[in-house]
Amino acid sequence: MSQIEVIPVDSRRDRKRFFNLPWDLYADDPNWIPPIRLVQKELLNFHKHPFYNTAEVRHFMALKDGVPCGRVAAIVNHAHNDRYDEKRGFLGFFECIDNQEAAGKLFDAAREWLGTKGIDQLRGPINPSLNYEVGLLIEGFDDPPWFMMTYNKPYYQRLFEEYGFRKSQDLAAFWGHVDMLEEITQKFNSLSQTVVERFDLKLRRMDVKNFKYEIETFLDIYNKSLVSTWGFVPMSDAEVAKQAAGMKQMIIPELTTVAEVDGKPVGTMFGLLDYNPRIKEIDGKLFPFGFLKLLRNRKGLKKVRLISTNVLPEYQSWGVGIALVARLVPDALAWGLQEAEFSWVLESNHLSYRTLVKSGAKITKKYRVFDYGPPDTTVNAKYMP
Repeated sequence: MSQIEVIPVDSRRDRKRFFNLPWDLYADDPNWIPPIRLVQKELLNFHKHPFYNTAEVRHFMALKDGVPCGRVAAIVNHAHNDRYDEKRGFLGFFECIDNQEAAGKLFDAAREWLGTKGIDQLRGPINPSLNYEVGLLIEGFDDPPWFMMTYNKPYYQRLFEEYGFRKSQDLAAFWGHVDMLEEITQKFNSLSQTVVERFDLKLRRMDVKNFKYEIETFLDIYNKSLVSTWGFVPMSDAEVAKQAAGMKQMIIPELTTVAEVDGKPVGTMFGLLDYNPRIKEIDGKLFPFGFLKLLRNRKGLKKVRLISTNVLPEYQSWGVGIALVARLVPDALAWGLQEAEFSWVLESNHLSYRTLVKSGAKITKKYRVFDYGPPDTTVNAKYMP
């Protein structure tokens, strides 16, 4: 009989084995994209990251006959619990062979550690918060994920559900092709023009000469615009600065929009090219030359992930988001983009979800966040459909 045990990850050797496990699990999977290694180490708290200024994490690894076969991180996000007056823990960075015993022992270990903190509710996968990578892929395994989206084995859903996890919320990835733009433009051009005239809206690209101001403006609007979104916790000032530094080389001004009223930014949108094929090519290694390969000839990348369309709450019901997209279309065509993914979109975000469905965008991937423990009766519940 094979022996499965779960151990806390304390030593440098075990951190390395924990980190490297996905490369073994997905060795024969053509759709898996390795993470950018430096970023992943930071999000795991193996290197310093400002998220953990107000959060705690404990890593666990499953061993089968002494060989790593699974992993999970148990996370206490104090900012979330303070905001929602909850005692909730989060599970992140889960990976496992197709073995219910191994998965169950990992979940048990995470629950036991979180229980020492007085926590009996779990949510995941969250890597490590909703501001980063979220959810378990449950539909859309036929092709690779887009930049900064999660991927996992199809059997992971069964591992969660057979343990007793239940659906908390689903997220969708919407796909569109350049051939759809003409029809979409016809549908929304008049509405966009009405919004521009109503508010004397000024639409422009991000100004790269003032990048620090621009990205901090975007992240400030991001924080303010999502206050009523299920599970959202604003990023700290330190996280904002960290994200801004990380985005600087990735952002293309042509794929951004800032909306202003009376000189004040009220909405922002940006897309990031789908760098995943190049991340796979460099195996997630930025150094010594991976970063150069990642950013070379970006005109050759023809897919964009539209990550975030954010509008201040007082303008959200007036179609400003549509105006943000409309400004970007001519630049997207000039770049030669062929495909776009709008991701991710919460099922409870009715405005964005319905707008994308109405536009003709197609849901190509679905992700799920699971809960374990007492039913959710907190303020979060009011955002459910």
